[in-house]
Order: sequence, then structure tokens, then C-alpha cells
Amino acid sequence: MSSSKVLDPAFQGVGQKPGTEIWRIENFQPVPLQKSDYGKFYMGDSYIVLHTIHSKAGSHMYDIHFWIGKDTSQDEAGAAAIKTVELDAALGGRAVQHRELQGHESDKFLSYFKPCIVPLEGGVASGFKTPEEEVFETRLYICKGKRVVKLKQIPFARSSLNHDDVFILDTENKIYQFNGANSNIQERAKALEIIQFLKEKYHGGVCNVAIVDDGKLDTESDSGEFWVLFGGFAPLGKKASSEDDVIPESTPAKLYSITEGEVKPIEGELSKSMLENSKCYLLDCGAEIFVWIGRATQVEERKVATQSAEDFVASHNRPKATRITRLIQGYETSSFKSYFDSWPAASATPGGDDGRGKVAALLKQQKVAVKGLTKTAPVQEEVPLLEGGGKMEVWCIDDSAKTPLPKEDIGKFCSGDCYILLYTYHSGERKEDYFLCCWIGKDSNEEDQKIAAELANTVFNSHKGRPVQGRVYEGKEPPQFVALFQPMVVLKGGISAGYRKSIEEKGLTDETYTADSVALFQISGNSMHNIKAQQVDAVATSLNSTECFLLQSGSSAIFTWYGTQSTHEQQHLAPKVAEFLKPGVTRKHCKEGTETSAFWSALGGKQDYTSTEKESHEIVRDPHLYTFYLNKGKFKVEEVYNFDQDDLLTEDILILDTRAEVFVWVGQCVDAKEKQQAFEFGQKYIDRAVSLEGMSPKITLYKVTEGNEPCFFITFFSWDSHRATVPGNSFQKKVALLFGASHAEDRSDGQGPRQRAEALAALTSAFNPSPEGKTSAPKPVCTGQGSQRAAAVAALSQVLTAEMKKSPDGSPRKSASSTPAVTSPTYEAKSEADPSGAHDSHETAEGETGETNGDNSEPITQSCTYSYDQLKSKSENPVTGIDFKRRETYLSDEEFETVFGMPKEAFYKLPKWKQDLQKKEVDLF
Repeated sequence: MSSSKVLDPAFQGVGQKPGTEIWRIENFQPVPLQKSDYGKFYMGDSYIVLHTIHSKAGSHMYDIHFWIGKDTSQDEAGAAAIKTVELDAALGGRAVQHRELQGHESDKFLSYFKPCIVPLEGGVASGFKTPEEEVFETRLYICKGKRVVKLKQIPFARSSLNHDDVFILDTENKIYQFNGANSNIQERAKALEIIQFLKEKYHGGVCNVAIVDDGKLDTESDSGEFWVLFGGFAPLGKKASSEDDVIPESTPAKLYSITEGEVKPIEGELSKSMLENSKCYLLDCGAEIFVWIGRATQVEERKVATQSAEDFVASHNRPKATRITRLIQGYETSSFKSYFDSWPAASATPGGDDGRGKVAALLKQQKVAVKGLTKTAPVQEEVPLLEGGGKMEVWCIDDSAKTPLPKEDIGKFCSGDCYILLYTYHSGERKEDYFLCCWIGKDSNEEDQKIAAELANTVFNSHKGRPVQGRVYEGKEPPQFVALFQPMVVLKGGISAGYRKSIEEKGLTDETYTADSVALFQISGNSMHNIKAQQVDAVATSLNSTECFLLQSGSSAIFTWYGTQSTHEQQHLAPKVAEFLKPGVTRKHCKEGTETSAFWSALGGKQDYTSTEKESHEIVRDPHLYTFYLNKGKFKVEEVYNFDQDDLLTEDILILDTRAEVFVWVGQCVDAKEKQQAFEFGQKYIDRAVSLEGMSPKITLYKVTEGNEPCFFITFFSWDSHRATVPGNSFQKKVALLFGASHAEDRSDGQGPRQRAEALAALTSAFNPSPEGKTSAPKPVCTGQGSQRAAAVAALSQVLTAEMKKSPDGSPRKSASSTPAVTSPTYEAKSEADPSGAHDSHETAEGETGETNGDNSEPITQSCTYSYDQLKSKSENPVTGIDFKRRETYLSDEEFETVFGMPKEAFYKLPKWKQDLQKKEVDLF
């Protein structure tokens, strides 16, 4: 009998195809789940989810998640954790493992089940209801998340609603979306996707949908129906905090060793050299715990390390939301590496299937049966190129200006110079598209590089920000760039004053190419998108059997030399390059081994040269999409997993890393100043990736604006050109796509409902004194209650007048025409805004774009002022009837300067995100 440990039958043959596989733990054993049940997770059960990716390098990459329902037993959850380790061993011991707690799932896990997962009551132990037994139940959900949504069922009660979140009420005949006044517009957009999902899954695709805005008057049909279901309208209270809202704080990362289950701290600055391949470690990052497994560790050690992490979280009283991720040496995630200052590539363990084979061999030594280790061929990609036949303009940077190149010289680039290229072409139904690039020669000076960038920005702005703008370094030209020049030739030296000044200062010899000099050109590449000619040293050792060369001997003739292993494409390009360099020149052809003495003489004599193909050191990378933010000056990124076109939110800037280039995508609704910083953000990402991922610092960097995406960007998405042209913010776009453009126009700004609610709140505060026995809100520093009432009435009047003006025919819109009198029973005592005035505006993470009350570019002075202690969001004696998104505007000029350390004029000149950051620091956000 074999001494190898028997592989669980449920895991036979897994991980061979890209996609998701799921098992439910039943009687402590994994049982495969039917694909029709994927996305259904019962709260009383635990599950194992395997996600397999077929990488472009030809290997399989694995993520294993074990999901623990809130009602599952501890024994069952433990069985899921143990079986996860066994599954990993069966796959070669290289998977990244994640613990997923119900309600606190990672974005990566949720990305497998877009638009959401729906946790269901019950489980294996309690039995499942058959479809015949199920009776439709009205459910209320809260939605959280911009790109992946955490959908949670909450009690069907008015008290569950608040001003800060987005809710879905699913009734038998109609689904309602309730948008809290302070909710994030991107969460509103995602909630619409959830509604479509619920409609298809539970209503057979047939039911009505209504959107109810916080502040919408209850006499309107949809809004009225919505409130009737809750027993009638009443003001919403302050959002109640719950355990689910507790977000673990990020703390300075601390490393621990794990030895026989004992966790011991390791002192000193984090360094990759601390991680030994025969040990296990725990990296405590506060909000997340990583378990790092050395590749030479035993399977039993790995199981103990995983349990030690669970015990660590429990013993340190960490919130349930604390994430635990386990990874193997050599397959560390970008998130893990980011806690180290650098991740030296030279000392890295072999990646890909080489490292995987070593892990598998080790596991076999430990008598663990390992299957599913076949490697597939690398993915051969089709490279999308720009439409041909366009207009090409090229300028060389010389003496702080751009000098246009003659048409006959377009395609020649000097290593000592910088160039600006503008290609105008037609694609699809658009009138014109533009491809704008800076080409940076390897010997160009920094001053010319800076001038090139500035002048390229001028060209970009002159074309209304539509061009795709790129920065390209010599030797790293992307396919789209090379394909525009057939042929493309890179020459030594330079023609700019900046280059000549640079070589004089360094005492170097000018090697600039001339038509009469001895020059050798190497032709490399195998297709129109990567083939080009490069001038190299005119010596025999520069030759290579795998390529073609041109030798200009200084006379009227040019030798074309074909290596024995050169490609047909190179041989085809060689005469074109010769004609391009010297029109009408006589060509002397020779194959390798048939050279004349004149050929060798021009090269300074015959010498040995290589006859083997040069190794490529380019790392094959799969595309990754990232959001980013600045934390205490440090550039942080968060990956968007399993991304698609919907993840390009118009309020955001995102970074797409495609292995060959980096794109910075800029949404239309991004702040103008942040748009100007797009290249800076891209460079910060490159600097980070150079340190942690081994990326080349000379990688091509592109800026792409929403609505002007080129073919070589959209190829990484399942692209719908119609979606890309829908106007508006994220919510308006989604409404237009799902319900038609007319509905989106009715919600043109999203400001009316909230402003109306706040105006009504101010009116309520002015006309209704505080009940007896309760402390009244602090009175504003202005001329009596009459002024307060007048201001409140004026505010409400202004809102309603603005809504009337928006109507095409001048008549009030639906929301305004339904306005009740101030003495209406619904509103006479309280308003839809928080009656206590104590609710805070919805906070978004730094770097996110939330909905605002307008443009904060100009200082705002309110008719009433309050003290700083009254305006703080955590004030013990809060004010009412104010715009809670702009608490700072109610400070006097003197107190404003005391609190913020600057006058209002200076504050409102800051970018919006900086304003919000400072407001958070002084508790006025």
C-alpha cells in the first residue's frame, strides 16, 4: 500500500481550467457544489472556493478562499481551514489562501460573484427549503461598495434606514432603491446593478423598479408607496453604529516568527532577508494578517501556522473584519510586498512553474500526493494597432522649442534628442482621434526631456484634452509606436543644442550619424509592431546570426548582411532601411559566411561574434487594474480584481499595468487639478513597481481620458462603445443604461433632494422650539429667531425655485409641484433631514470621490455663524438646520483662521481632497 497521503476524492483533477470551483463542507467533508448554486452561500455553512487563472506566461495561478457563515459551527469552520491546506498541497503548495467571514469578505472574493452574493438563511444541518416551500418575503438590504458590493439583509423597519447609505427594498411586485442624502453616488450606481440581479433571479425578470431619494416628498407616487410600506413617513434618525461598521485600523507592520504554534515578535526594520525558507511567519498589519510560508516547510507546519493566525486575532481582540491571508514563498502578493521598502528581485525564489515544480517535489518528499501540475503554452496575444492612413507630425526639441521634421526624415530618431509625435487618425464613428507621444532618447539631457513634456502638454490642451498622451523611452517603444514608422531607425548622436552642450560638458566625442560616416545598423524584431533598425558600434562583434544588419562604409554603397537565423521580416525590412537612409543607394548583398574583405575592412577586421539568440529578460505580466491614494505621503494602491469596463468610474483615476506599458485612465468627473497630475500619479506607481515588482523604470506611460480610449487600451476589457459615451456621473450613467436617458436627465445633479431635505430641516428648526425638558440647540450668532426663520424660508424657496427652472416648459417638476404647505402634518414637526442635527456626512476613503454639495472653489460666508465647539461632528451640543457637508462655512473668519491655520480664501484654493483631509483632522467633515 502506498505511503502517500490519499488525496480527498473531491479534489481530484481540480485547478486544470480557468474559473471558479466551489465545495460546501458537509459532515466535515468537502462536497462539490453544482454550478447553478454558485453565488448562494448559506449562513449556517462553510465553503471552499478555488479560483484558477491561466496566466500569460503559461502557468496556472491559484487563490483558495474558505468562507465561514455567521451561523456555522466552529468545528465545521475548522474543517474548512484544514481542507483548504490539503487542497493547496494537491495543487502544488503555491496557492494564496484567504479566510472570508460572512459580511467581511475581501474584494477579490466578491469579484468572482458580480454583482454580489446573497447570504441565505439555514444550512446543511437545518435542511434547505425546496422551491415549492419558499414563500416570497419582503426584504430590506443595505448596499456598501463602489466596485464590488457587500449586500446585507437588515430588519425591515424604518429605523434601519439612514441618510448615509443606499438601501434596496425588495417586495413581491416592486423593487425600491432608497438613496440616503449623503450616500456615495458610486454606491448608488452599484445598487442599480443589484436591483437588476434581484429582478432576474427572484422575479423572473418581470417587476417594477423605483428610485426614492432621501428628501423626496412623500406625496409623490413612488416615494409615497415606499413610506407606506414602512407604516408612513417619519424623520430618519442618526445612523446607528454596529459591529459591521468597525474597520480595523492600519498599524505599522510587525513581523513575528511561528515555531510549533508559538508566535514570537521579531525586532528591526522589515526586510525580505528576515524570511527564511524553512520557517513560517506572521505579518501583523492591523487591518490584515499575513501568514508567510517558507517553501521548505512541512505540511503539518503550514496547518499549525494557519491556526496560529486565527488564535492571534482572537487573543489580541481584533475585530471580525480582520483579514487573514496565507501565501507561499515565491508567490507573494503585491499587497504583502508593499509593507517592505523593497523586494529585491535577485534574491527572489523562482516564480512561474519552475518554482512550482520545486514546491511540488518537496511535497512529494513529504509523501503528499500532488496532481494537476501540467503547464500550458504561453498565451499568444494579438496586438491591436492604430488605424493607418492618418496624418503624422513629428517635432524635435531644440533650444527650448519644437522644430518640425521634414517629411523625408520622419521615422529617424537620434539617441541624443527628444521628439514629440502627433498622429491624427479616424477610428469607428468618431470624427478624429489623436495619438500624442514624447520619445526620449537614452543620451538626451534632462532639460530637453522637461521641455518635451511641457510642450507635449501644450499640444494636448490645444486639442481639448482628447489625445492619448504617452511617454516613450528609447529601446522600450510600444507596438503602437513602432508600427507607425515603417521603417523606424534610431541613430547615434543628436542634432539639438542641448545634446551638443551635454557632450561638451562631459568631454565626450560626438558620434552623430552622417551620410558619409561608417555606420552599422542592427535590424531586430519579427513583425510590423516590433521591428526596427538601431545604429550600433561599427565593429564585427556587434553582429549576430539571429538578425540582419546594414553596413554603411562611407562610400556610395551599403552592405545588407543576413544572419543565418534571421527572420523573413528582418530581411524584408533591410532594403527599405537602406533606401530610407540613402535614397537611390547601391546595395551590396551578402549572407552570413559569404562576406567580402571590403565588408570586414569597414568593420575594422573580422572577429568572433555570437551565433545564438539573445535571451529576453522581459517579465511576462498579466494586466492589473489599480485604484490609489496617498497615505501620509506614501503612495498606496488597491487592486481592482476581475476588472471590467464598469470599474472605470467617471469620478476616479485608475492605473492599468499591462506588463508592456502603464496607463493612467482619467474619468471625466475628476477634479481639474487632479487631471493635471495624471502623469505624476503614473510615475509614483512606476517607482513603486520598480522597487517591489522588478518593473523597468523606462516602461511606457500613457494618459488616457474617458471617452477617448484607444484600441490598445480597450483590448484589456470587454468593451461596449455605447457605454463609453453615456454622459453624467456614475449614478446618472447607470440610470441611463438601465432605464433610458430621460430618467437620467430627471436626476441631472443629485443635489435637489438633499438640498430640499436640508432646507426643510432648517425650517423645522426655526418654527419648532425644542420640547420642554430638553436642552435647546445653540442659537446662531445673528439677529434673533425671526432672522433664522427668514433664512430658512429663503433657503427652501431657493431650492424649489431652482427645481422649477429645470423644467423645460417652465412649470414645476414633479418633485416641486407636489410640495406641501409648511403646515403639512408630515412636515410640521420634523423634516426628512436628521432632526437632531447630529448625523455626519458620509465619509469616503482618501482618494475616493464622494458626492458634494457643489464647487468649493470660492469662499462661502453664511448669514449665521456658530462656534467651533458647536459645529464639530462629535459636538455634545450640536446645531441644527445647517449644511452638514460644509460645517466650516459657519465659522467666523477669525475662528476659521484659528482652526485651520489659514484664511478662508487660501483654504478654498486647495484641491477638494485636501480640503476634506483638513476638515477630517479638525472634526468638521
